[in-house]
Amino acid sequence: MAANPLNVYKGSDSVRSYFHPESSSPLPLVEIPDCLNPYRRDGVRIYAKMMSMHPANNVKSMPALNLLENSVEKGKTQTVIEYSSGSTVISMSLISRVFHDLHDVRAYLSNKTSPAKLRLMQFFGLDITLFGGPSQPDPDDERGGIRAAERQAKEDVSKINPNQYDNDDNWKAHIRWTGPQILRQLPEINVLCAGMGTSGTMTGLGTYFKDAKPTVYRVGVCTAPGDRVPGPRSHALLAPVQFPWKSSVDHIEEVGSHDSFSLSLSLCREGLVCGPSSGFNLKGLYQFIARRKADGSLAELAGEDGEIHCVFLCCDLPYQYINEYFDKLGAEYFPTIHNEHLTKVDLYRYDDKWEKEPADALDLFFTQDDALASALVPITSKVKPQPQTSIIDLRQPLDFHDFHLPGSVNVPFVHEDTPSPFSEPYILGSVWKRLEETFKEPSKELRDLLRGRRILLLCYDGDSARVATSVLRAKGHEADSIRGGFKALRRLREKSDSGFRARNDSGVEVDIAVHLPSHIPVAAQVV
Repeated sequence: MAANPLNVYKGSDSVRSYFHPESSSPLPLVEIPDCLNPYRRDGVRIYAKMMSMHPANNVKSMPALNLLENSVEKGKTQTVIEYSSGSTVISMSLISRVFHDLHDVRAYLSNKTSPAKLRLMQFFGLDITLFGGPSQPDPDDERGGIRAAERQAKEDVSKINPNQYDNDDNWKAHIRWTGPQILRQLPEINVLCAGMGTSGTMTGLGTYFKDAKPTVYRVGVCTAPGDRVPGPRSHALLAPVQFPWKSSVDHIEEVGSHDSFSLSLSLCREGLVCGPSSGFNLKGLYQFIARRKADGSLAELAGEDGEIHCVFLCCDLPYQYINEYFDKLGAEYFPTIHNEHLTKVDLYRYDDKWEKEPADALDLFFTQDDALASALVPITSKVKPQPQTSIIDLRQPLDFHDFHLPGSVNVPFVHEDTPSPFSEPYILGSVWKRLEETFKEPSKELRDLLRGRRILLLCYDGDSARVATSVLRAKGHEADSIRGGFKALRRLREKSDSGFRARNDSGVEVDIAVHLPSHIPVAAQVV
């Protein structure tokens, strides 16, 4: 294997070198922490072979590489078709592009495949065809997708079906690469454990170690009857598989889905991020060790150092199975989400640009009425909102009557003693729902205020107006709010002593007195 201690790949073949096990670093072999090894005091050491750390993130990457290397005919092959539950055909999609410049890769698979996995395949550019019937069809069943993929390739010479279920290049990939990696990394290995789906992984590894180190005890793992774990099959479904898997295992364990998902979850939380089939493999290893301990033969597996070194495979990552983790394990396995009700409210985006500083907002939304510039009337009568603007005040009517910005309209939503919606989640939910209901189908008066206008929203502290701005922006209105609301306006007024400032039509700054004398009529209210 080429030395590449810094794990750097350069040049025109950089990605090929990154993908190829002969030019990249060995995939990690990591001893699991003692908290996950109930047999550590019995001299058992357990290592995870992180097949998920390949660039394709799954154990099928090496078989896919070997299958395509021996199936693709340059200048002739245009399409790759494979029946696969996910990992194999995703790996083929990547390797077809990287090594063979083939972009037409088609996945045949069960209609019972999860939506998350289907989207993952689409993400990687796969053309998907779904088939009814069993999720893991018999490879010889003419009605299933496995045989349909074979027929497609036979009918068109530009198409190939590598066929992971019947092609020896599947399991020989692990003789070529995976087995030698493990033996170099852990020469003292005593036990090997892997799941069996196509049986390619266990057939290849079992065959390799039978020759390279015959003392290694080989444990295969199948799904418990009537149960399902993504990837592996039940013992009964292995019967038609033609690979020499029977001579490649010394013992078979059966494991259920709940144990697989829960143990995978524990591995992830301890830093070994892996999918449910990894927990499946580890559980099978646990069961095997427990049997040997119970019958007093565990020590027979030990090597020269007196310890029992066991390797299991971590096959892929958990992310595509997230929904299945929750379905299989239940809420008790997961922390509570606080304020979970917020997932159904406050659904629209925010932008700091929509929350204006008080002085900037006044400058943007107000101007002096030049016709009244020299008239002996209060300053509030001389200032007016800019054309095509609406000033909407969300405070209560009494506070609005007490003082408000010139030209503003009262649409009461919040009280002065109501906590900020961003400090009290239930307040946020209540305010947002009311705003959403109000502005989703606004009254005629509100429609007239909103249509074709730039809108300034105000409230006591600015926070409810900020929520209203988010709602209105989501509905296509150009809305802004004042950071800090009327509290900030009061502070600005107290600081200036001469009122707020706005620009007249000639661009000259003028004062805006917000307090309204009793003889000046207030703006109309919309309740």
